[in-house]
Amino acid sequence: MLLPSDEAGRGRPVVLLHARPTDRTMWGPHLPLLADAGLRAIALDLPGHGDAFVPADREVSPWTDVLDTLDHLGADRFVLAGNSLGALVALQATVTAPERVEGLVLVGYRPHDQPASPRLQAAWDAERTALAAGDLDAAVKAGVEAWTSAGATDDVRAHAARMLRRQLTEQLAHGEPSQAADPLGEGTAVLRTLTVPALVGVGEHDMPDFFEGGEGLARDLDAGETVLIPAAGHLAPLEQPSAFCTLLLDFVRHLPEQQR
Repeated sequence: MLLPSDEAGRGRPVVLLHARPTDRTMWGPHLPLLADAGLRAIALDLPGHGDAFVPADREVSPWTDVLDTLDHLGADRFVLAGNSLGALVALQATVTAPERVEGLVLVGYRPHDQPASPRLQAAWDAERTALAAGDLDAAVKAGVEAWTSAGATDDVRAHAARMLRRQLTEQLAHGEPSQAADPLGEGTAVLRTLTVPALVGVGEHDMPDFFEGGEGLARDLDAGETVLIPAAGHLAPLEQPSAFCTLLLDFVRHLPEQQR
């Protein structure tokens, strides 16, 4: 499927992939900042999020949809930047088409087979319990508390709540689509074969799961030390758009010039 997109600017394409409880609107503040710096910033809705409606009986492969959408948009080679779910899909797309990916910026990553910390398990349980009771407000509140930091602004929390409410409403109405076989496979062996330049980051106040997951990913990708994004939780780019864009722009400036 072709994914809904927003974009701004001209130049090297940088593709922004959102976290699970959000949609492409989390990148609204980033698009003009990246465009002003000379990049073509493209934000996509992943299947089942935002405007990317998926029928309940359809199997999805988000990484394929990302690549197909970028074909449609005329972006042959690009940098992928992802938060949480977006980081996972960025890795899946890179394993599928490594020749197209010029760099990876991945924030808030945790492999699915990593045991959950008590804090993460409590967040999942709070959301599931609220949804099982039909209390959407409580589920949204639990999600906002889990995925943003205590210092997040009211505007950030309100934006996170809007995105989460929409995603949970669609999930309740239509269920979650089944996923195609993960191109990452089991373990991390395939990640260690990648030679794509990468940066791995984590919000300062994120859960320990994502510090552990980020450190492991940085080792597998030979990406150096995990970068800390100050004053941010799991949705670090949403909370700190300027800091995230500075990090991303510095990474892109150190990449080899894009071949024409």
